[in-house]
Amino acid sequence: MNKVILVGRLTRNPETRYSQGENPTAIARYTLAVDRRFRREGQPDADFIRCVAFGRAGEFADKYFTQGMRVAVSGRIQTGSYTNRDGVKVYTTEVVVEDQEFAQSKNENNGPMPQSHHEPAPRAEQSAPAASIPEDDFMNIPEGVDEDLPFN
Repeated sequence: MNKVILVGRLTRNPETRYSQGENPTAIARYTLAVDRRFRREGQPDADFIRCVAFGRAGEFADKYFTQGMRVAVSGRIQTGSYTNRDGVKVYTTEVVVEDQEFAQSKNENNGPMPQSHHEPAPRAEQSAPAASIPEDDFMNIPEGVDEDLPFN
């Protein structure tokens, strides 16, 4: 299985281009600085991981992601290689983004923002009408019921 999950900060604004052809597709590239959990003396504190998002995910990154923002990304690792102008073979590794979302509060970002690049899943219907649910989202348990609870 090839699956990667990262949480880190954008090192710069995403760089977005569009493919050529009949249906141009957004291709957004950005780098995440991901803190290392365990740090050794003399070693870097973070890894810098290149990410690429295609289509709607690329458009989302281009529109909402900015340098320094904390984001969570899941996807797959893709490796490749090419020969540069000097004739040297260069090996590449990047994460092809399948899902991305904000990993910081609205207050840290100065305002409202969408949660991720995909449409939110529909909410399940509530069995009780919304008016009967208290504002704090806790249900009131009538007195005398606690004797019947198995975890008392």
